[in-house]
Amino acid sequence: MQSLYHHLPCRFLPFCCLAIALICLCACNSSILSAPTEADLSDFGEAVYALDTCQLERELAQIVESDTSNYLSDQAVRQYYARHPQLSGETIPVWFTRLGVSRDADSLLAVLRRQLPRHGLDTVAFFVPQIATDLQVVRQCAFDSLGVDINQLLPRLDYHLSKAYVRYTAGQRFGFMRPVHIFNHLEMKNGSSNYARLFDFDVEAPDYTTSITQMVADERLDYLAASQPGDEMSRILQACMDTATDATVRRTLAVNMERCRWRMKRPSADELQRVVVNLPSQQLWAIGPDSILNMRVCCGATITKTPLLSSAINVVHINPDWIIPTSIVRNEIAHHAGDSSYFARRRYYIVNRSTGDTLRASRVTSEQLMSGRLRVGQHGGAGNSLGRLVFRFPNDFAVYLHDTSNRSAFKRERRTLSHGCIRVEHPLDLALFLLPDIDEWTADRIRISIDRKPLSEEGRRYLREHASEPRPWQLIGYHNVVPHVPVYLIYYTAWPNPKSGEVEYWPDIYGYDKVMAREMQYVLER
Repeated sequence: MQSLYHHLPCRFLPFCCLAIALICLCACNSSILSAPTEADLSDFGEAVYALDTCQLERELAQIVESDTSNYLSDQAVRQYYARHPQLSGETIPVWFTRLGVSRDADSLLAVLRRQLPRHGLDTVAFFVPQIATDLQVVRQCAFDSLGVDINQLLPRLDYHLSKAYVRYTAGQRFGFMRPVHIFNHLEMKNGSSNYARLFDFDVEAPDYTTSITQMVADERLDYLAASQPGDEMSRILQACMDTATDATVRRTLAVNMERCRWRMKRPSADELQRVVVNLPSQQLWAIGPDSILNMRVCCGATITKTPLLSSAINVVHINPDWIIPTSIVRNEIAHHAGDSSYFARRRYYIVNRSTGDTLRASRVTSEQLMSGRLRVGQHGGAGNSLGRLVFRFPNDFAVYLHDTSNRSAFKRERRTLSHGCIRVEHPLDLALFLLPDIDEWTADRIRISIDRKPLSEEGRRYLREHASEPRPWQLIGYHNVVPHVPVYLIYYTAWPNPKSGEVEYWPDIYGYDKVMAREMQYVLER
């Protein structure tokens, strides 16, 4: 059993100091006291003599072998123990020696008991009841009185402590689920055998190796403490969790706190300007250094969901043509082939992609429209489905923010009705927010081009001088947004209102909360 004394890490120094103090005391008072026994030095008392290295190793090997958990954090711990099958005292065991169980185990247990409920996490998922029971036996030296075999308890306790430590620290730092994989394997594209890409953020993968490295380091409690989420959003939601008693509310807060753990690009107060669209609230927030603009939006229908992403708005288009996506042409327009009045009413036009020739709608067949060789567009201006203003940003989904000719849609409570783009309630206000440095005449050129009254004298003079000319007056076609303004399409069903700071709760319009709760059921409160 000497191997359990060799290479004692610094985390066991308190035990060593106690042993040395006792030895020195006996040496100075040899005439009074006898030399301390191993039972005197060990927290295990007389049970220390029952420790059997071979049995401990067999028990630990059996525990590791019988662990069939598929969770990545558990797999990492299992692999670590499998690589160190012998009780060297330097790497394994992690939490005990013959001198006793490290007081770090009590500290870990205290953190888990205190913090797990504050995050809506289940104590059973982190082995708290088992750890607490085994630690109580150890601290009370109740092995004999309870008929507990120390050689069975210590390996079990060591393994549970390690799994709890890694599961907690890695989970709190990186999240307990893999959003990229889960959301992008959730549903199929319409008419395709491929999955729809719904989540386009780059998320840093969990680092289980560092958690294990820290677990066997002397500063492991510092790493544990530093694993608590410290961002403002997490703190706000945690404060709500501290007072929440309703199970449904706690579950909602828990899944939204999980979203905060994902290491990815997200709205930041460091950004001078930013545009945030929270899909469950169906609202847009344009946040500047001294102003906050809020408006309703319409987002993608449940079968054509708006993707979650971050980008940067780089241009405002005024009265753009709408180049209709091929999927919409095939699903909604092709069966109107040959009906020239249908195309005329909607101001649609048809262009041969290869030659650029404009074709007569009456001579185009549905097969030709379905082929993808023709492009269908809608002339810009009044009545265009995109409205009068479009706000573009780079992305892989051909989605953007835009005005709409269907203004009544904003009166609805549920506004999930688009093909994936975001329709904004007050497009001119958004344009002026994105272009804060333009002069009055440029702003009026935009207003005049979309049939809004100008505010400057120069703009009013232009209207008087051109009153006899036919509309629309196309004074400006686009304006670059410099610097580009970050835009975020996010999904939070519990989210602090950017203006009031009060947490607001919103319906799970795409069912993502349910998906997350299912994926996190192994750690969420029962």
